[in-house]
Amino acid sequence: MRVIASSLRKGNVLEIDSKLYIVLTAESFHPGKGTPTTQVDMRRISDGVKTTQRYKTTEQVERAHVEDREYQFLYNDGDGYHFMNLENYEQVQVTEDVIGAAKDYLAPEMMVKLSVFENVVVAIEMPQRATLEVVDTEPATKGQTASSSYKPAVLSNGLRTMVPPFIGPGTRIVVMTEDNSYVERAKD
Repeated sequence: MRVIASSLRKGNVLEIDSKLYIVLTAESFHPGKGTPTTQVDMRRISDGVKTTQRYKTTEQVERAHVEDREYQFLYNDGDGYHFMNLENYEQVQVTEDVIGAAKDYLAPEMMVKLSVFENVVVAIEMPQRATLEVVDTEPATKGQTASSSYKPAVLSNGLRTMVPPFIGPGTRIVVMTEDNSYVERAKD
């Protein structure tokens, strides 16, 4: 299926010269003068080699036909990450290089979308937000206002983020899985 370069998004699978690539980032540039372009950072699925390609925004690229299926994360062991399709209870094993940075957010029973090409998992799509607990952060400083003053915090998955001053250890917060940024205090 041919699509224009400006419509590419993270997680799309492209077919270039009979090889499959997964899009890591796609960024469009619109200069004041000249032709708008889209820069695509991608990883070749067969061997993991990363490459950057620049296209005119209206240029056509070939998107590989992949099936996106819902899977539930089960567990991680030395062989890889194990997921189960809840419709037919089929289990698949995914290697760590396909999972990438998403491994920090995977929790048992979490629902994710796996992109499958010819019965091989080629990409994972995480939920946009994850709820995590703040393990460690500095105490609030008296007299500090809530406007734009953030402090560092360590989350239960080991990642660091910046949180507002009223957030303390033990508080559950919602973060964006794409860039690990604070969204809000969890409502649960």
